[in-house]
Amino acid sequence: MPESTPTPRLSTKISAIAESATLKVDAKAKALQAQGRPVISYAAGEPDFPTPGHIVEAALVAARDPKAHRYTPAAGLPDLRAAIAEKTLRDSGLEVDPSRVIVTNGGKQSVYEAFQVLLNPGDEVIVPTPFWTTYPEAIALADGVAVDVFADASQNYQVTVEQLEAARTPRTKVLLFVSPSNPTGSVYSPEQTKAIGEWALEHGIWVITDEIYQNLTYDGVRATSIVEAVPELAEQTLLVNGVAKTYAMTGWRVGWTVGPADAIKALGNLQSHLSGNVNNIAQRAAIAALTGPQDAAEAMREAFDRRRKLIVGELNKIDGFETPTPQGAFYVYPDVTALLGRTFGGVTPKTSLELADLMLDQAEVAAVPGEAFGPSGYLRFSYALGDDQLLEGVQRLQRLFTS
Repeated sequence: MPESTPTPRLSTKISAIAESATLKVDAKAKALQAQGRPVISYAAGEPDFPTPGHIVEAALVAARDPKAHRYTPAAGLPDLRAAIAEKTLRDSGLEVDPSRVIVTNGGKQSVYEAFQVLLNPGDEVIVPTPFWTTYPEAIALADGVAVDVFADASQNYQVTVEQLEAARTPRTKVLLFVSPSNPTGSVYSPEQTKAIGEWALEHGIWVITDEIYQNLTYDGVRATSIVEAVPELAEQTLLVNGVAKTYAMTGWRVGWTVGPADAIKALGNLQSHLSGNVNNIAQRAAIAALTGPQDAAEAMREAFDRRRKLIVGELNKIDGFETPTPQGAFYVYPDVTALLGRTFGGVTPKTSLELADLMLDQAEVAAVPGEAFGPSGYLRFSYALGDDQLLEGVQRLQRLFTS
C-alpha cells in the first residue's frame, strides 16, 4: 500500500506569511533599549505624540456610558460612518452615503478585507514599489499575485502610466495606489493621479487607494484622491483610511473603507464573521477626532514638517546618502547603494539589510532596510520621534560613515 503524503501540521498559506519587517526591527530596537543600550530607533511608523486631549476625554465619557458597553452594528456606529462620509467629501472630494462606509480595526484590517473581497485565485494586483510591507502578504492571503512595478529615487519613487501598462496582463484585477506613500513619503501630483486613474478606468481595473497619510502633507502640497481626479472611477475604487496617523491614535485601532455599495455589503458580511464591530469606545473617540477641533492635529503636522526638513538636510550631508525630499507622511527613503561594498568598522555591507545591521551594531541606530519594501539599496527612516533624538541619531550615522 503506497505511503500517504503527511498532512502539514499548520496551514501552508499562513506559514508562508513573513513577520512584519517594520515591527520586527522596532521590536529588536526596543529589546536592546530594555538591555540598557542607547538605541535610537527610526523604525516605527507611529507618531510620538499623545492622542489629543479632547479625543481621550470623549473616550472617558463613553467608557462611563452603559450604551458604549454593547455591540454596535458590524459596519460601525451610524454617527461615525456619517462623520467618515463627511471627511471623505472634505478631503477626498467624493460624496458618499454613510451606508457606503465600513469601520474596521485599523487600516490594516481594511487592506486585508479589501483584497479578500476583490480577488479570486490567480488575480493580479499591480503594486507600485517601494511598497508597505503588509500589502504583498495581504494579497497572498487572498490567493492573489502581486506584480511589482518599481520606481527608484530618480523618479521620486513614482510609477508612470507607461510602467503600469507594461505590467498589465489579462489577469490584472486591481491597482494599488498610495499617495502619500509609506515608505517613501512621495506624493503624486494631481496630473499624475488623473493620468493613472484614467488608465485604470479605461481598462476596467479596480483601485485600492490607501489614504491613511492624506492629511500629512507639506510645502503647500495637497494629496489629490484618485476618485477626485477621476470621479467616474468611484464605482471601482475602495478607499482605505483611518485616524491612526493624523491624530496619533495608532493604538486605538479605528480605520475604515469607503466604496461601492456591493463591495461594502460584501465587506460587511466578511467582517460580521471575522471580527464584528470595532471597539465601541474607540469608535466614540474617532467621532471626536473627525468632528472636533483640528488644532492639535495641525500642530503635529507642523512638527513633522520641521523634522522632515531637519532629517533630509542632515542625511544628505553623508556621502553615499541620496535622500529625496518627501512631501507627505513622516518617512524619508534614502538611496544608499553608494555605501554598499564600502568598509566601515571592519565590516563591508553588500545589501541594505547588512547595512542596517551595521548601523544598529556600530552606531546603535535602527532603520528599516529596503528589502522590507522591495529592492535592496534603500533605508526607511521614520521622523516621528523627538527632535533631539532625531538629530542625535543622524549625527551618529555621520560619524560612522565618515570615520
